[in-house]
Amino acid sequence: MCGIIGYTGKRNAKDVILSGLFSLEYRGYDSAGMAVVSEGKTVTVKTAGKVKMLENAANSLNLCGSIGIGHTRWATHGAPTFENAHPHTQGRVTLVHNGIIENYAKIKTALEKEGYRFSSETDTEVAAALIDSRLSAEGDPLKAIGSATEKMRGSFAFAMIIEGFPNVIFAARRDSPLIIGTGEEEAFIASDITAILKYTRNYLIPESGDIARVTSDGISVFDSDLLPVAREKKVSVWDTESAEKGGYPHFMLKEINEEPTAIKNVISGRIKNGVPDFSGDGENIVARLASTDRIFTVACGTAMHAGLFGKYITEKLARRPCECELASEFRYKNPIVGKDDAVIVISQSGETADSLAALRLAKEKGAFTLGIVNVAASSIAREADNVIYTRAGPEIAVASTKAFTVQATVMTLLSVAIALESGKIDAETAKRITSELSYELPEAIKILAGDDGHIKKIAAEISKSENAFFIGRGIDRYAAEEGSLKLKEISYIHSEAYAAGELKHGTLSLIGEGVPVIASACDRALYEKTKAGLSEAKARGAMTVFVSPADICTEKDGDFVIALPCISEYIAAISAVTAYQLLAYHTAVMRKTDVDMPKNLAKSVTVE
Repeated sequence: MCGIIGYTGKRNAKDVILSGLFSLEYRGYDSAGMAVVSEGKTVTVKTAGKVKMLENAANSLNLCGSIGIGHTRWATHGAPTFENAHPHTQGRVTLVHNGIIENYAKIKTALEKEGYRFSSETDTEVAAALIDSRLSAEGDPLKAIGSATEKMRGSFAFAMIIEGFPNVIFAARRDSPLIIGTGEEEAFIASDITAILKYTRNYLIPESGDIARVTSDGISVFDSDLLPVAREKKVSVWDTESAEKGGYPHFMLKEINEEPTAIKNVISGRIKNGVPDFSGDGENIVARLASTDRIFTVACGTAMHAGLFGKYITEKLARRPCECELASEFRYKNPIVGKDDAVIVISQSGETADSLAALRLAKEKGAFTLGIVNVAASSIAREADNVIYTRAGPEIAVASTKAFTVQATVMTLLSVAIALESGKIDAETAKRITSELSYELPEAIKILAGDDGHIKKIAAEISKSENAFFIGRGIDRYAAEEGSLKLKEISYIHSEAYAAGELKHGTLSLIGEGVPVIASACDRALYEKTKAGLSEAKARGAMTVFVSPADICTEKDGDFVIALPCISEYIAAISAVTAYQLLAYHTAVMRKTDVDMPKNLAKSVTVE
């Protein structure tokens, strides 16, 4: 969850590290720090709070060196304080870390008996001490790191400077993401490519268990047996502009406005003769999914809601049994899954810890696995039997927007392909839905994002409340769940989502004067029933919002009505979520919260 950056080369390391940390801040912003080798000495500066505070502190010092490491933190062990901020130094080792060392307490006790003393509550300081201890015994840094990491349980990505090796950054990873960027007479270490796009698009990814020795003259990578290995060099398709705000006040608003283009990108090359065609992603993907006994979709958070869209549409169109499970539950429930099943794992980053563990479990049980991810060469992309890339470009705001939209689009397109392959729908039906995805959905979202003054008025009312409820039936229930998540995570309004028919089974007791209840009815067959549920809330004093295609809703359906462009239920439900994203965004702005970096959250959940 934390962000790591390292640099060695001809530039001022301080400047490169700060630039990288600002780009990585979406991964954590509780505290930040850096260590730079300046005039032969490793100088560490760190602060509680955001990277801007670190920049102010670093600029007050005369830091001038060509090698350094930096870190922005999302707290796991210990509060977000100065003492717990990275880097941590023990003996000759100064280290930054993303991940969790599960057995750190046991290791710490042993190290204290050796005479080590600790000033923080972190597992990271323990890792630094263990590597220093092994360095004293082994003498060689690579052997010391290998010996120390063998004793650690859990996940980690380390970048470290070791006294006595002034021109080298050592790195190691197990499961947690880490890349090594390459340039002319310079090299970079980072948690992801966005941190170094300003300087290079060339990189390689160490495998889990690798240790790297990084200098401005070259990069050496070693496997867990300390044997030299070659890792494939890659070139990022992203550029610096895609990772910047581009004139928008927040990344979240920029990314909502990027959804029409993102939809076109994810569909491009995946339609042939008017129907879905995933042959470019793997010849047998659709055939495998259509012939399995069951399809499982496994994900976390927003990606889970996209998976629920896929489950609903696949069951309705293809009549295939589907299960959708939170990755954190799937991995521990000993799921009944085997060689005749398929498991689809959805993750924007491709590094989500629970989702990655679920993928590995599915593979162990012999299931066919498919990853749906945004980041090329990420762990899920590399380990799944097949992968479909969503091509959304960088998503920087912590609250996911365009990632959901493209994931839901892929799941809808995949559902249509499975239904067609299974003979449950004809080509004309497949062409109609595919056309709506390709042309009508991007246009509908463009209309919503381009004329959101009405949504701002609704947000002004919702912003006065501390509680809100989202309801819907069928696919609208899943749209409600994503809408509720968006509102709570950036506005800090307590929000819950329910199937509309469940209101009378307990939830109505929470509805009082002025409490916002937001309902969507994109499924035309359920329009009247959903409207009736909203009326029950209105009778108890709720402030009601109704979201539905323009050709079926009326101004009397709620206190406020958001009329969606007229498209089928599957497509309209995706556009309804865009309306909810805008509603959450404007509500958060009015409540003056930190829209892009909501408290206690981080973007890429790479720890359990």
